[in-house]
Amino acid sequence: MNKLLRILRHRWLDDGDVRRALPPEALERIAQRVTASERGHSGEVRVCVEAGLPLSYLWRNATARERAVTMFGKLRVWDTEHNNGVLIYLLLAERHIEILADRGLNRRVPPEQWKALVDGMAADFRAGRFEPGLAAAVDAVDALLDRHFPLAQGATRVNELPDAPHVGGT
Repeated sequence: MNKLLRILRHRWLDDGDVRRALPPEALERIAQRVTASERGHSGEVRVCVEAGLPLSYLWRNATARERAVTMFGKLRVWDTEHNNGVLIYLLLAERHIEILADRGLNRRVPPEQWKALVDGMAADFRAGRFEPGLAAAVDAVDALLDRHFPLAQGATRVNELPDAPHVGGT
């Protein structure tokens, strides 16, 4: 029965629910925050928001983390020059966030620090405060990238990934 309830919860939500939770102007503010954050480091930050998991994931009882890993690959977050891309993934149906970092940053940030970062934002998502939660996530990731991958003085930054949040699956 739990599996059926989970499927119904995920199928009930769609891109319209994403637009209500994060209207276009909120998504634009998140994109601007990503753009501003990337000015000081060589990392790439990508935000992905989905209403629910695809049916194939639900059928096999896959987790939000499994979907985030898939989106990490599909959105090419792993494919940055310095291996320092970060995906901030939000799943509305479960009000769940995942943050996945490429190996360049993961070597420098212990798993406990990632967990503490996600736990700190969980209250925003549980309360339906999606924009403030995502803004906090971008800021926290920005601080880590600033510390570990600062842009060298006078260096030209190449933007390798889009700054606008990816909404919906692919």
